[in-house]
Amino acid sequence: MSYVFPNEVHVTWSVMIVLYPYITGLVAGAFIVSSLYHVFGRQELKSVSRFSLASAFVFLLFAPIPLQIHLGHPERSLNIMITPNFSSAMAGFGFIYSSYLLLVVLEIWFVMRSDFIQRARGKGLVPLFCRALLLFDLREDEATRRADHRIAKFLAGLGIPMACLLHGYVGFLFGSLKSNPWWSTALMFVIFIFSAIVSGISVLIFHYFVVSRINRWKIDQGCVRAMGRYLWGFMIVAVALELLEILSIAYKQTEEWEILDQLIQQKLMITYVVLQFGVFSLIPFLMLAVSALFKLPSRLQNTLVWTSATMLLLQVLLMRWNVVIGGQLLSKSLRGFTDYFPGIWEREGLILAAVIFTMPFVILYGFHRIVPLFPDAEKLPGRA
Repeated sequence: MSYVFPNEVHVTWSVMIVLYPYITGLVAGAFIVSSLYHVFGRQELKSVSRFSLASAFVFLLFAPIPLQIHLGHPERSLNIMITPNFSSAMAGFGFIYSSYLLLVVLEIWFVMRSDFIQRARGKGLVPLFCRALLLFDLREDEATRRADHRIAKFLAGLGIPMACLLHGYVGFLFGSLKSNPWWSTALMFVIFIFSAIVSGISVLIFHYFVVSRINRWKIDQGCVRAMGRYLWGFMIVAVALELLEILSIAYKQTEEWEILDQLIQQKLMITYVVLQFGVFSLIPFLMLAVSALFKLPSRLQNTLVWTSATMLLLQVLLMRWNVVIGGQLLSKSLRGFTDYFPGIWEREGLILAAVIFTMPFVILYGFHRIVPLFPDAEKLPGRA
């Protein structure tokens, strides 16, 4: 502690800055799954294609909320749009986020227009809202449906690089800080992109099983098997890149490695080595490998895939924690460390973070009440 400068004793970027890249990662990952169906025609993902697109939209709505809470004057964030500064990496988020939000809204409009039309033909506030959403144009025929499909496919294709740009730029923000050796690496933005895809697929699997269980729907085994394999592949790449990053730093034996080695062994041994890699990477890797390589009974396969997805959600959250918080435990003098423990009821505490993370799921439920996100779901036999 004696080698930590006074202005570094307190960690400035706390839980909200951990939650911010985590939620944006869910956005990017969920949109990639949607695009695998709409652009590349992966029919096995049809059961979750709408849900993944809606999830990307809802999580996107909440992505800037942690940043707004962290800012002392959140109303000043609008200055990004009023007085643009194209040389600022942080200001770039405003333009990337706005453009991507508009694209996702348009894709949802074209993908679900038929459902909005059906819902708009009733009476009440919800049908009135749907009519307003459709600009009071309820015409539909085969030609309009074909046009909707073509436009939605184009938007989905355009959204893939934008999704990568949205989350890759978050990794760029950390990787471009040369003064912090724990962050300063060219692999940072690539790691963020692949870990985002892992978390996005994981949250879709997690929610699909939970919703199916609550509604007593039949699980689409082909969809589960496909998502499990995609999750396994992207997880291998994400973890391998993280390991290559730290191994390359260790192999070069630069002057920063001496303090980074101490950081890993003293401050991040539990969260980084034991939990992130030892528990929440190795175990899901083995379970997903068994699920992907062997023909298993449906119940066993579902258990392995759902458990792996849940553990990988925690793995990516730990990765965000170890990057954001771990990088700030290191003194700029490279000769000491500070400590951090999150608050509970503070403005940037754990309770508020849990509320922010929970709200998108509540909004998704309301979304599903307007238009079905699982239109092809089947009730289990013998169930009411």
